[in-house]
Amino acid sequence: MMDRLFSQTAITRLAALGLVVTILVGGCDRDLSLSPSKNKVLTDDERMEWWRDARFGLFVHWGLYAVPAGTYQGKRVDGTGEWIMNSAQIPVGEYEEFATRFNPIGYDADEWVRLAKNAGMKYIVITSKHHDGFCLWDSKMTDYDVMNATPFKRDILAELAKACKKHKIKLCFYHSIMDWHHPDAQAPFFPNYNDTSRSNPNFDRYVETYMKPQLAELLANYGPLGVLWFDGEWIKDWTEPKGKALYAWLRELQPDLIINNRVGKGRQGMEGLNKGDGEYAGDFGTPEQQVPATGLPGVDWETCMTMNDTWGFKSYDENWKSSAELIRTLVETTSKGGNFLLNVGPTPEGLIPQASVERLEAMGQWMAVNSESIYGTTASPIGKPEWGYCTAKGETLYLHVTEWPADGKLSVKLPNAGAAKAHLLADKKNKALPVTCTDNQVTVTLPGEAPDAVVSVVVLTVNAK
Repeated sequence: MMDRLFSQTAITRLAALGLVVTILVGGCDRDLSLSPSKNKVLTDDERMEWWRDARFGLFVHWGLYAVPAGTYQGKRVDGTGEWIMNSAQIPVGEYEEFATRFNPIGYDADEWVRLAKNAGMKYIVITSKHHDGFCLWDSKMTDYDVMNATPFKRDILAELAKACKKHKIKLCFYHSIMDWHHPDAQAPFFPNYNDTSRSNPNFDRYVETYMKPQLAELLANYGPLGVLWFDGEWIKDWTEPKGKALYAWLRELQPDLIINNRVGKGRQGMEGLNKGDGEYAGDFGTPEQQVPATGLPGVDWETCMTMNDTWGFKSYDENWKSSAELIRTLVETTSKGGNFLLNVGPTPEGLIPQASVERLEAMGQWMAVNSESIYGTTASPIGKPEWGYCTAKGETLYLHVTEWPADGKLSVKLPNAGAAKAHLLADKKNKALPVTCTDNQVTVTLPGEAPDAVVSVVVLTVNAK
């Protein structure tokens, strides 16, 4: 399919947002002199404030890969569902045929957002375009999108943006730097689209005449966005200077935009954290499928994780983490100063799998009681206690007890605590629990039974008056 040039419609939309951009169109520099942004200039701390407070978000991997659902030519394909185009070595033209079968008539953006909100999530990150190059919005840059290539013909991102605005959830997009469908990117690398040793001589043209206009289009049509979450930066044609340039360009378009560290080349494998002491592009690290052992004091980071073994939908992946494990991962991540981005992979019909729904509902039930101990908290000032985890807000500690003490005594190593008081977060009457303090320790006397079988929270205020 031929990719269209950046349209006057998109330019008009950019102008309406007061953006100033320069885009390379048809091989020529074209200045789009638009009204300057009237947005207040924020400090980095002000820009990151909502994200640091949120702590919990929903990741959504959805695209044409949901149609084969992990099976190709009658055989199950190893690897995650969204990588099937590369894993099964499917030619571009053949993979495009999945678009004719992508008709998710069960998609209900409002239902998705309500599910996330009821789970206690504050933001949603959805794949605007994954590595396969298919776009979930009505892009003016290509016909390889949900409006032109599928029978569905509804702008998925527009509907999600409307629902997020209604429910006051931050809308964010995952966007792949690599593109297995575009001839100026990785398409010619078939059958190994992920060949990191090869280079496309036209890759810079892809960036300037396709990727950047699409990103500007996303900001203009659906912004302001909370986060642009990049991936696919490991390819040979992408460099750290290109990442820094893209970061700066995007921040000009939307000054309060938050961008992950995969916009550049800094992250260290699945640990997702910047290598060494160098200065790399991006606002936060991205550990994948893991929580850093000791956290990262002074560094913004977000753990992204699947509920089973895949990001994109695979019909036969039933290796689900339990609700209890996911709740405790949220608590652990927050106790170490990070955010938790938990993934769902919707079906080709547009439904979030029931197993995912059940787990989100269970997390929502826990958050309905305990969200105060998650939102706006900072990392534990007492390390990792043997009985569970800890988060903090000023001089208030939230003691997340996963191992209820048999003797009813919860000990907290806390020098110079001064006067202290405690109560169970689940107790609506905030009935005081007995507290004793020594020079180096605070001991809270607990009731005989934990209020929550997974994680119970004790609110401990030190230097209490």
